[in-house]
Amino acid sequence: MSAAADPNAKYQSPLTSRYASPEMAANFSNNKRFGTWRQLWYNLAVAEKQLGIPGISDTALLQMKANLTTIDYKVAEAEEKKRRHDVMAHVHTFGLAAPEAAGIIHLGATSCFVTDNADLIIFRDAMDLLIGKLVCVISDLAKFAIEHKDLPTLGFTHFQPAQLTTVGKRATLWIQELLWDLRNMQRARDDLGFRGVKGTTGTQASFLALFSGDHDKVEQLDALVTELSGFSACYPVCGQTYSRKIDVDFMSPLASFGATAHRIATDIRLLANLKEIEEPFEKDQIGSSAMAYKRNPMRCERICSLSRHLMVLIGDVLQTASVQWLERTLDDSANRRISIPEACLTADIVLTTMQNVVEGLVVYPKVIERRIRTELPFMATENFIMAMVKKGGDRQECHEQIRVLSHQAAAVVKQEGGDNDLIQRVSECAYFAPIKDELDELLNPATFIGRAPQQVVGFVAKHVEPALEPYKHIIEAKKPAVLSV
Repeated sequence: MSAAADPNAKYQSPLTSRYASPEMAANFSNNKRFGTWRQLWYNLAVAEKQLGIPGISDTALLQMKANLTTIDYKVAEAEEKKRRHDVMAHVHTFGLAAPEAAGIIHLGATSCFVTDNADLIIFRDAMDLLIGKLVCVISDLAKFAIEHKDLPTLGFTHFQPAQLTTVGKRATLWIQELLWDLRNMQRARDDLGFRGVKGTTGTQASFLALFSGDHDKVEQLDALVTELSGFSACYPVCGQTYSRKIDVDFMSPLASFGATAHRIATDIRLLANLKEIEEPFEKDQIGSSAMAYKRNPMRCERICSLSRHLMVLIGDVLQTASVQWLERTLDDSANRRISIPEACLTADIVLTTMQNVVEGLVVYPKVIERRIRTELPFMATENFIMAMVKKGGDRQECHEQIRVLSHQAAAVVKQEGGDNDLIQRVSECAYFAPIKDELDELLNPATFIGRAPQQVVGFVAKHVEPALEPYKHIIEAKKPAVLSV
């Protein structure tokens, strides 16, 4: 096999060759892009014929409709090499497939009629895919939160032991941020309009000439093509392109989601180090080529790695939007071909991986309980003081007794590497004899979690379930997330 024919002899983006879902890869494929161009040319011809433009025959429309997906890429490639213009190369290729329409394809339009409008369609479809995956992740996490709403766990601030929370309550912190991401993505999706039929510099001059100065017909054409292309509205004004500010609005929620995903995956990685929670680990999976015992959190590490890439891609569209001169410059094109598809592909991969992780999260209650037993005695000292005061003790004297015993226990832990023996010291101290029989109850972890279980139930009922209701059909049809590697 020649080097040119061997796919392994040239660079392939790992986004598509290694990670991306088939549906998102297909959404940014040449078939989708150029098939959408042909659909747009067909929509334009249908609308022009309906509004009275002569020379567009029924046969021409039938040939166009029959060849929306039969693209001869070899012809298109040869034409583009000769003309250095991708749109005109595909106009010619489409004309060969639909010869009766060859003379009216792209009538009155500029290149951005197909390139920009197709992008908006592809971006909208991409966001639909992402939203569908995001709601499934939220749904799975909500079930996880409810299942573990009562399981006490050590809270951490500054990654230092703090007051207790529950495993389920911690999950609601993740869910809340994902709900904001859902809101932002849906808003960005719904805000996407259609560039429409605007001509070379946005003045619709070519279409005004086509309709012999009939302004109403031009407006009707714009509205009709917009409707035929599946949009309820088009942008009222534009230059040659739709404003690249739209790309910023589209990409911003994806970058924001990247931050959320990175944060959640990092939390799980930290908890995996503590052996409290683990991502799924398959039977034949290898954690290390050298250290056979290892169970590395490779899925969460992948989420973090790709999320960093997702977060920085917003810089491309911000810079592109800022340097579009007057009615347009072409220095947006090559950048957008890379940055926006990569953002959608990366977000898709992150979401698929997150779903896979959440579906298989493993919780180790005994490890969590052991860590609580290690730290809880220090946290319970205030309870000891209150119990002693109720028995008639002096608060200040009790505080001093606890202080001394706590420092002794801390020295055993830090200097000798021993276990926290504060409770044993308290139980053996004559001063605390009045509450000796109450120590077990005073150390019950369930009394340290406040309203965490009630917060979880209320949050899911009042915020998660209403947010997911419009997507119920998607969640009900959910399939397990499968990773190719």
